[in-house]
Amino acid sequence: MSKMTCYEDLMYRGLIKDMTNNEDFVEKLNAGGITFYWGTDPTADSLHIGHYSSLLTAKRLMKYGHHPILLVGGATGLIGDPRPTAEREIIDKAVVERNIEGIRNQVLSLFDNNVEVVNNYDWIKDFTFIDFLRDVGKYINVNYMLNKDIISRRLETGITYAEFSYTLLQGYDFVHLYKEKNCIMQAAGSDQWGNITTGVELIGKMLGKEAYAFTMPLILDSTGHKFGKSEGNALWLDKTKTPSYDIYQYLINSTDDKVEEYLKVFTFLDKDEIDEVMRKHMERPEDRYAQKTLAYEFIKDLHGEEEAKQVKAKSEALFGGSTENLEATPITPESRNILDIMMAAELIPSKSEGRRLVEQGGVSVDNEKITDPKAEITKDEFVLQKGKKKIVKLIIK
Repeated sequence: MSKMTCYEDLMYRGLIKDMTNNEDFVEKLNAGGITFYWGTDPTADSLHIGHYSSLLTAKRLMKYGHHPILLVGGATGLIGDPRPTAEREIIDKAVVERNIEGIRNQVLSLFDNNVEVVNNYDWIKDFTFIDFLRDVGKYINVNYMLNKDIISRRLETGITYAEFSYTLLQGYDFVHLYKEKNCIMQAAGSDQWGNITTGVELIGKMLGKEAYAFTMPLILDSTGHKFGKSEGNALWLDKTKTPSYDIYQYLINSTDDKVEEYLKVFTFLDKDEIDEVMRKHMERPEDRYAQKTLAYEFIKDLHGEEEAKQVKAKSEALFGGSTENLEATPITPESRNILDIMMAAELIPSKSEGRRLVEQGGVSVDNEKITDPKAEITKDEFVLQKGKKKIVKLIIK
């Protein structure tokens, strides 16, 4: 197969939902060299899997010669964009600042420091209220704002003036980056189309220039819900919040009707490779070859190949594979008692919790259940399994 153009690749992966109707949009995408931006508000100190599809799209655009700017909304995060049903909880400024730092470090790591990260508070803070109304607000008609889906869906239940103004703030971000960094395109999730087009409108009226934009479909789980903190199913990109193994297992449990979509969105495998993965998968769906490939590629791109090998080894060990590739953790327990061993390995918060777990049959050593809390482990090296998913190789020093 001949190499795809940037536009063809994005369309193949289902990553374009809406786009501005500029005649030369596709041509510019394929030519490379565009400075573009994607933004997020710092509602937490880590991004999650719902953001990751957008970050990977930014990486794909980089591979085609485009230049990304990642915006963290220190200003817009203090207000919050309108939610479909209710106003967002206002976040304390100190928390916003801490969240910004966490996201900044995470983004720089994900892009190997080959990306510029900006904070819209740096330019919004210089506006007085009067100046913003005069210099920005006068260019956008209220009727235009009321027709935005993100605003109109809240009119019946009520929307605050702060939320109503959010689209102007985000729209001005595009204006600022256009002026200061020649950023001519914005990419975002489809729920941001109203805010994006406000930016395009402002650039046309304030600068007399043409801007470009496209949105990506929101990636949904098997139940039809988007991945995100507010949905209660957040899988964090920070390993201390969501261990790699948990993401790996989640993706291995992807349904057959979603796995090909996830391979296109969440991996850098090309069309031929994905076709081959799906061909092998369809031969023996019960082996979950596509899901295993998805999980491995996801963790490899997110946390590195060594991390991917480790979680793959843990998964295979837990579900009947070899434990040879598991990395052993040295521990120095107070005794050989199973509870002391689990405490030393930080697998239980207390001995009473460990005792309950053991008595209920939730602990195994080298695939043999331990049901007596007084059991002594005589081996120096062994594999301990806690519950259905936690498995570790331990060495007693």
